Amino acid sequence: MMILKMYITMVPVILAGILNMLFVKTPLYSRAKRPIDGGKTLRDGKRLFGGNKTWAGFFGMTAANALTQLLWGSVCLNMPEMCPLYTRFENTPLFNLAAGAATGFAYVLFELPNSFVKRRLDIPEGKTVGGVKGRVFFIVDQVDSLFGVAAVYALLFPVSVRQYFLYILLGAVTHIAVNSLLYALKIRKNL
Repeated sequence: MMILKMYITMVPVILAGILNMLFVKTPLYSRAKRPIDGGKTLRDGKRLFGGNKTWAGFFGMTAANALTQLLWGSVCLNMPEMCPLYTRFENTPLFNLAAGAATGFAYVLFELPNSFVKRRLDIPEGKTVGGVKGRVFFIVDQVDSLFGVAAVYALLFPVSVRQYFLYILLGAVTHIAVNSLLYALKIRKNL
């Protein structure tokens, strides 16, 4: 039952991730695409985060998550016992927008350190590499944003340390499954 409740809580993030992936394929995204790092490099000559971390994607994920949380909140009205997000806070449109925006913001914010490290290690933007480095970053790519998502959850409702890491594990498994589906549908270029 706990796993089901956790998945129910994560539905808006999962849907927002899919929506954001679709958004980055649109002409609107292409016109609004500005790198977060502004193209700046460090003394090593390498980009801070790279061209794939854009303000459009950052705000797109934040807005998509606010919207999906707002919509999911209306679904949760019919099953409040299954939605831990409303343990401390009332299920209102304003709360859902704020909680969704915070979760989406944390999602993209927690991806940035990983991108920073990958640029230092010469891992090409949006690409995978082989060997041990590739396997390590495959895992990190699945979980980095989930640390932020789980942290927001822990601020909004009671989350034990065990549940915190279980959110990350469930999110990572789901992330891999969704990425595999998007790859099969040719929406994503790599896993």
